[in-house]
Amino acid sequence: MAVRSMAFRDSKGGLHGDLQKATLEDLAGVLGRVGDEGGMTAGVAKLIFEKRAEIERVFAEHDAANGEKDAAVVRLHVADAAAEHI
Repeated sequence: MAVRSMAFRDSKGGLHGDLQKATLEDLAGVLGRVGDEGGMTAGVAKLIFEKRAEIERVFAEHDAANGEKDAAVVRLHVADAAAEHI
């Protein structure tokens, strides 16, 4: 007997049982090969998916600062960098 099922198609046409898997496949495609033989690509895509809110916040802050002509530059770990040159 035929059974109706729901699937999600990624940008390459592959079918996935849930939306997250399809999204992860699309992210992996955008990233290309990461690591030796591309073995890290799926893990990096999953990490990006899980850290999405934080990543979007960083890019939003970047875009906001990039739009300001007189944006303040904050240098982190200046003391550490100076100590390395001693």
